[in-house]
Amino acid sequence: MKQSVMLSITSLLSILFMMVHLTDDPLFGMASPRFANPFAVLVFVIWLYRTVVLAERRAGYIIILLGSLLGLVVRVVHMKGAAGVVGGDIGRSSQAFFLWTLLALGVTAMFSAVLSARALWSLPWRRGRVLPPENHFDG
Repeated sequence: MKQSVMLSITSLLSILFMMVHLTDDPLFGMASPRFANPFAVLVFVIWLYRTVVLAERRAGYIIILLGSLLGLVVRVVHMKGAAGVVGGDIGRSSQAFFLWTLLALGVTAMFSAVLSARALWSLPWRRGRVLPPENHFDG
């Protein structure tokens, strides 16, 4: 399977799992639905735009890398259980579906990050300059 197709599929799955995750946060009382909603919509629109429109472009790979890292951070923050972290005790929760979506988000986000980093690494970083044709005057 082509790498850009795999990246698009894992990106769409990460978006889906992140949306399920953000839906569950207010339901479990871990976040306010009013604060996160406008920011989340903006992030998802940019992420989806990358997946659909910017496939195989440097800007698209950078956006997906950042989105994937965000997906990894969300999973780590919830599973860490650190004091003072909103929802830090979810690692001891009995909410199996919520935990499954965090695991699935971690897997797809990590795979997307690897694919996008690999794609960025293989792109040429400097574009060849087009030199103007030389003017030769034959005497």
